Amino acid sequence: MQTIVITGSTRGIGKGLAREFLELGHRVVVTGRSQTAVDGALAELARPDAVLGCVCDVRDMASLEAVWTAAVARFGRVDIWISNAAVATDRALLVDLPVEQIVATIETNLLGTIYGTKVALAGMLRQGGGKIYTFEGFGSNGMMSPGLTTYGSSKYGLRYFTRSLAKEYKDSPVLIGALSPGMVPTDLLLYSSKSKDAAEWQKAKRVMNILGDTVETVTPWLAAQALSNQKQGACIEWLTPQKAALRFATAAFRKRDIISPLEARTDLKVR
Repeated sequence: MQTIVITGSTRGIGKGLAREFLELGHRVVVTGRSQTAVDGALAELARPDAVLGCVCDVRDMASLEAVWTAAVARFGRVDIWISNAAVATDRALLVDLPVEQIVATIETNLLGTIYGTKVALAGMLRQGGGKIYTFEGFGSNGMMSPGLTTYGSSKYGLRYFTRSLAKEYKDSPVLIGALSPGMVPTDLLLYSSKSKDAAEWQKAKRVMNILGDTVETVTPWLAAQALSNQKQGACIEWLTPQKAALRFATAAFRKRDIISPLEARTDLKVR
């Protein structure tokens, strides 16, 4: 039985991962930015014996250190740390973005992951081992799209950070890698993709319906791979280039609509 800390796990992929790790018999530390969000996730997961909830702002080092301390106090150690917490800006050109959105995105997605990794790495070196995973997203592979420059930059920077850190600690007992879930239409993805231009939004929806997968489809595979991985620097990638090419090639014969039901029941609030 392992203990897994997942930042930003009161909804979306983070909560889906928490549910899957619990199903596999492990213990989970769920974090969110408000007590209300944490309490809601704990009630939904309904496993008080195996779940610890912590309010955490990943932009604050002391907040992250408190999560580590609470996890160790409750479960004895942390075996896997997953930095999933992320936010997105409005889909707008840079000159039109409020400065506070730029700051929040870079501080949460990039600095928050760096801070969390620093905390987890120090603790795992003390305890003699563990695994740390950062979370990839749009822009990690260099893909670009108008209106997503700031968000994509945060994820592109994370890929460098993860790869470089894995080399720094290649001879240590701590494995450092990345999880790449592909295109999963959570509130975050829908918010960051939605354009004020109706035609652009319809085009984005068509792509997401071809390439996208639900949280329930992706998270069981990600959880199993995160547990079994023994490779330093691994990028655990759900939507490989080969899989994406096959989906585009067969899109005319394989109609999918995973966006409309989600769009109907989300308010797209991610900050």
